[in-house]
Amino acid sequence: MNRFNFSLLLVFSGCFWTATYAQNRAIEFPDIPGYRTLKCDFHIHSVFSDGSVWPDIRVQEAVKDGLDAISLTEHLEYQPHGADLPHPDRNRSYQIAKELAKPYDLLVIHGAEITRRLPPGHSNAIFIRDANKLNVKDSVEAFREANRQGAFVFWNHPSWIAQQTNGVATLTDLHKMLIDEGLLHGIEAVNDLTYSDEALQIALDRNLTIMGTSDIHGLVDWQFRLDMGGHRPINLVFATDKSEEAIKEAMFAHRTIAWFDNLLVGREDVLIPLVKASLLVRKASYLGPSSVARVEIENVSDATFLLKNHSGFTLHNGADIITLAPHETTTVDVKTLEQLTYFPLSVEVLNAVSAPNVHPMLALEINVDL
Repeated sequence: MNRFNFSLLLVFSGCFWTATYAQNRAIEFPDIPGYRTLKCDFHIHSVFSDGSVWPDIRVQEAVKDGLDAISLTEHLEYQPHGADLPHPDRNRSYQIAKELAKPYDLLVIHGAEITRRLPPGHSNAIFIRDANKLNVKDSVEAFREANRQGAFVFWNHPSWIAQQTNGVATLTDLHKMLIDEGLLHGIEAVNDLTYSDEALQIALDRNLTIMGTSDIHGLVDWQFRLDMGGHRPINLVFATDKSEEAIKEAMFAHRTIAWFDNLLVGREDVLIPLVKASLLVRKASYLGPSSVARVEIENVSDATFLLKNHSGFTLHNGADIITLAPHETTTVDVKTLEQLTYFPLSVEVLNAVSAPNVHPMLALEINVDL
């Protein structure tokens, strides 16, 4: 092959890889019984606060990632681009993104980031009507105004080392007061490149909604290495339909899962239905007259599931860890010692947590063709 043809091959190969990457970029998770699974990112920034891009890039990234809803949560008080981009109206970023999203099946939810020292630190208010009214001196009054507007308010990056140097999310008396008065409704267990066991425990202890967000300032592609198989952190929201009202209801009802670096973080009442909807037993039959059952399991989600076998049966084609790649069918050979028409394959879902160091357990129902 001459140098010219080899160069053309490289170009065509690169184009094919780029096209394949673009086609496979949209995040996919199945619906669960009674609810639609909506993919959302409620903490993102543009040049209208301390981000690096115009709001249209945020809309385009969300469309490519197959998201259902986003919120541009610009800092109210922190405006490092103010000299170059003065904008006294803190609603402007939302207005631009809302207009740009009209051609797409993407909801843009009105939000803002209340940016204060700890306590209370940074918090996002979404489903608001006017961000300007939240830009007040008193921190608690900002929370009260957000709630008067019907907002859902969540505590951002509570383990952020710039404010919490030990990296441990810790409730202060002010946070307890905000929760007790119903002014604070959620907490980020996942933010950008970080996950917090302590924030998850606070959510469980104080009945807060578990949040996971990208908090993106630069480019999603670069920050989360999408070209290397990474993904942006998102919230999966389990809503009755795709509308702002239904998303808001689901979030106040705690029906969320944070997806971060292939880890699913949420309460068992939504985690287990999502895992069951993602893993479909397509076929099971014995290998000839043996008592080894060949089970075909299809993973219809974007997560790589890591399952630890707790069934009491040993596996014939591996040890006790089963890896189920996204959008693939995996064969698992199970030694049942005798031919059975049915058996449960009890597993621990290692890439999911329902509490710190707690992985959900479930049984895959195996019906065997004899």
